[in-house]
Amino acid sequence: MGLISLLWGIFAMIWMVIALIPVIGLSNWLLIPFAAVGAVIAAIGILFTREQHRGRAKTGLVLNTLVIVVAIVRLSMTGGLF
Repeated sequence: MGLISLLWGIFAMIWMVIALIPVIGLSNWLLIPFAAVGAVIAAIGILFTREQHRGRAKTGLVLNTLVIVVAIVRLSMTGGLF
């Protein structure tokens, strides 16, 4: 679960950087639920993994949360249009 959430977070981060381009900003509406699913996967990974193996899941949770926050800020700055 940790590796899946980490890869999910990396993909979401790449998508977020692309979505910062003004014309492609509408993809932030799709990015938020995508990153939320990654955060849920990471949370499940943290719950069901032994303490010494939680690093990837924690990193995935941080990446996905960061993507969600940046996407929400980006949408709020433009009124959700761009």
